[in-house]
Amino acid sequence: MGKARATSDDPFKGYRVKGKFKLRDFDPEATPFARGDEAAQRTRLDALATELDALQDRLHAGGERKLLLVLQGMDTSGKDGTIRWVFSKTSPLGVRVAAFKAPTEEERARDFLWRCHAVVPRAGELMVWNRSHYEDVLVPPVNGWIDKDETTRRCEQINAFESLLTDTGTQIVKCFLHISPDEQKKRLQARVDDPAKHWKFSMGDLEVRKQWPQYMRAYERALAATSSAAAPWYVIPANDKLHRNLMIAELLVRTLQNMKLAPPQANSALAGLRVE
Repeated sequence: MGKARATSDDPFKGYRVKGKFKLRDFDPEATPFARGDEAAQRTRLDALATELDALQDRLHAGGERKLLLVLQGMDTSGKDGTIRWVFSKTSPLGVRVAAFKAPTEEERARDFLWRCHAVVPRAGELMVWNRSHYEDVLVPPVNGWIDKDETTRRCEQINAFESLLTDTGTQIVKCFLHISPDEQKKRLQARVDDPAKHWKFSMGDLEVRKQWPQYMRAYERALAATSSAAAPWYVIPANDKLHRNLMIAELLVRTLQNMKLAPPQANSALAGLRVE
């Protein structure tokens, strides 16, 4: 089992991708943000979700700033669950989710970033991408549909695209939900064994599972090539679902706090107004 990587000055520093790295150096079982028993952690998650709601209100009311959260991970890593619990107390007014499936015929007829432009966050919006443009530097190279040079070009184009977003007021946070193959096996089996979860299961998941080593290498290359100071990647230990949610909620709260969002200005026209 790997060691905890959090540090006192910046608890996320050890989980931020900087240059080449190996996913085996990150323990998917780690729980560095856990404090107390499960009940205490759930209470803390509720408090973070409430604080996130208040910060999102300030973002929504404050003007041109935006926040984009990118969630990537293998099947069953918990992208849906993260969204469900981290934003459980957040107003839907300023939060929007886009799920990236396999490209449609319409999307394949254009450049691979075309479908992303349509769902970038609007001013004052917190946008969540469930999968993302990174599918296009993971699935195609693993399956041999594009070569190394094309993968490199796409990573460079992603960096340019994300620079455009950050230059125009979008804060980007990218999280790789890191689970072990044994944990994925348990979660896939749970879907098979429970008829209420059959809709979540696809036979294609088993084929992708056979390519686990190839996907880990593809993730290592893609994350290393596209993690920047303005749009960093974080490896989130995700075997423990509650801890995964805690860590991402804390990361988002810290990110919004560091954006130093000003409260909306009072409307002078409302001074002294009395509602009859």
